[in-house]
Amino acid sequence: MVFLDGESETKMRSKEQYIILSAVLPLLKLLCLTIFGLILAHPKTQFIPKATFKLLSKLVFALFLPCAIFIQLGESITVKNFTLWWFIPVNVLISTAIGCVLGFLVAIICRPPPEFFRFTVIVTAFGNTGNLPLAIVGSVCHSSSNPFGQECQRTGVAYVSLAQWVSALLVCTLVYHMMEPPVDHYEVVEVEQGEIQEHVSTNDLSRPLLVEAEWPGMEENETEHCKTPFIARVFTCVSSISESNLPNPDSLEEGEPRSPESIRCLAEPRMVRRIRIVAEQTPVRQILQPPMIATILAFIIGMVPPIKSVVYGDDAPLNFVTDSLEMVAAPLVPAVILGIGAMLAEGTDNNESRLGIRTTVGIIVARLLVLPLIGIGVVYLAGKANFVIHGDQMYIFVLLLQYTTPSAILFGAVASLRGYAVSEASAVLFWQHIFALFSISLYIILYFKLLLYNVEV
Repeated sequence: MVFLDGESETKMRSKEQYIILSAVLPLLKLLCLTIFGLILAHPKTQFIPKATFKLLSKLVFALFLPCAIFIQLGESITVKNFTLWWFIPVNVLISTAIGCVLGFLVAIICRPPPEFFRFTVIVTAFGNTGNLPLAIVGSVCHSSSNPFGQECQRTGVAYVSLAQWVSALLVCTLVYHMMEPPVDHYEVVEVEQGEIQEHVSTNDLSRPLLVEAEWPGMEENETEHCKTPFIARVFTCVSSISESNLPNPDSLEEGEPRSPESIRCLAEPRMVRRIRIVAEQTPVRQILQPPMIATILAFIIGMVPPIKSVVYGDDAPLNFVTDSLEMVAAPLVPAVILGIGAMLAEGTDNNESRLGIRTTVGIIVARLLVLPLIGIGVVYLAGKANFVIHGDQMYIFVLLLQYTTPSAILFGAVASLRGYAVSEASAVLFWQHIFALFSISLYIILYFKLLLYNVEV
């Protein structure tokens, strides 16, 4: 047994208080902003109308976030850093894969309605790796006495931004196809299509904030087959559904006269042809949104030293441009959190969700409590394998955050786009973000203790 003298015990106690305060104060700031957004947007007060928060979401997506990515990532990225930071995007794939396994277990144990099996898997798997981690990092780094040093903001935003392109690619491929309406669900929609169309409003204000909170305008990218079980039609032969009800993959290539290319397509193996048809209907082109364009520009400029010296740095000729963009990016954190508060103020109608309380609780437990524990183990093993930058605590903190956040808010937009599980996505996201206030607080305190225990006060 080791006995500590009075001075050592006092120093140890002071260090514990420092770690707890460093973890709790940033979260209290975010909680205050969330409450402000909730009060300002609450239907009973509505100091700020819903249209204003929709505009705020668009500003975050098209202006604040791209500017922050371009400034922080472009200034930090180099060829050498890119080779050191490779595990950040890989970690997003690992966390999503582990989340899929957890979601599958939740679906097996909790037994949601059959049409929501895939929804349960993917909503457990895919977390918020963009706006919310940026807000947490921004809040942690806001204090000059933050435990990550003077480069906290720049490196933290750069690390989070590096994962953006992987997340966007997963949204446009995995999430999009996993949210495909089941065949049985599609039949019901077809039967009641006339009634549904009568109640659909074309006014943007009729859509909930959840739909446009993280990817405004996604619903406007609706295609002919986005609300149909397209993959089920292409890869399986469904005898119970008439050919007129579901899109015919052959019709996608039938036009006027057959070109040499279409004749070539007829000679393709059937499986190859089916995969190509599905690939053509995958909205990968939608990945080129403002945040992704900013990421690409940051890579191009940041990794070419002659160009980088012209754009970034105090002595750069275009320093006034980057300073202007930095000023524009400043409202990112409060705008993101105010938007989340406004989304929570709208609430959710649990009576419309057919997912079930047991499945909803299972998703929350798996995503917010179990996955972060597994994430600690994954990051620990990655450190043992020298996949992480040893001594860079912010790098490890961002890796851990990727396992800690609730499901991505853009599930609401994807559900609306695909016409599937809209009420269920709204209910799950609402309750996840309510409980995330406590789970994120708990785990960030734990992360700070693991990362900063050796930091001298």
